[in-house]
Amino acid sequence: MNSIVLAFLLVLLLFSTTNNNFCSATPRLLALVKPDPIVLKYHNGKLLKGNVTVNLIWYGKFTSPQKSILVDFLQSLSPRRPPAPPSVASWWSTTATYKGGPSNILLGKQVVDEKYSLGKSLKDAQITALATKAGLGPSAVNVVLTSADVAVEDFCMNTCGTHGYTSGKKPDDKYAYAWVGNSGKQCPGQCAWPFYKPVVGPQTPPLVAPNGDVGIDGMVINLATVLAGTVTNPFDGGYYQGADSTAGLEAVTACLGIFGSGAFPGYPGKVVVDKTSGASYNAQGANGRRYLLPAMWDPATSTCKTLV
Repeated sequence: MNSIVLAFLLVLLLFSTTNNNFCSATPRLLALVKPDPIVLKYHNGKLLKGNVTVNLIWYGKFTSPQKSILVDFLQSLSPRRPPAPPSVASWWSTTATYKGGPSNILLGKQVVDEKYSLGKSLKDAQITALATKAGLGPSAVNVVLTSADVAVEDFCMNTCGTHGYTSGKKPDDKYAYAWVGNSGKQCPGQCAWPFYKPVVGPQTPPLVAPNGDVGIDGMVINLATVLAGTVTNPFDGGYYQGADSTAGLEAVTACLGIFGSGAFPGYPGKVVVDKTSGASYNAQGANGRRYLLPAMWDPATSTCKTLV
């Protein structure tokens, strides 16, 4: 199982404890030190390409506006008529540069479990069990979305979302799934940054969430992260950095904390700010939506690609 590890918080902590005079010293240091390029190696395994159906399992209570924010995001990934860049579609198009071509996202089934059939404290095995409620398919990703009052194993401690796979009766039968939780009440400083002050590191003012819901806008960031990781490394044989596929960096986790050009620890980078609402975003989506999406590793340049 691959997790959105809170590595950027460790970077913030290191940054805040070693650079007490950032304004006068650090820019000069950054100008002298050129970071090594990030390389995600392809491990010759199957990727999810072509039409990929995303099925949703809503676990717990979500309001209709909350659901529409997330559904609109998914429908913005591969629309027939995408808005002008920067857009959610132009962000997702980077996945097409990975081996095998584009991954066309289609919204599939939506299963609702508002009665907390497995309780309000879930283990990893229960997330896997919930994922099967939407059925299993070779070209599908079943995504479990848990509400703000549901605790999940390791949530807020070292993960904001995960993706993995289950096996069928035959050795080659593998089915992808993912999970993302609403951190709005439990740990927005870990899993909804930059819409909330981080628990460690520079305490810069948080950005205004583009859809007015810190927890759900944070879920969009984490959903984007696990989906990109799923299609480019669904069964531990795709693109990742490091010897361990379950702990290695993937398409977006390789670029944690970067949302725009010029980003550095504690600063998400250049974004677009709405003059009326003050909301920050970098991508246009379906139905007039705006979203803030993380940088994604670009195989063509071996760099983290941003929208603005």
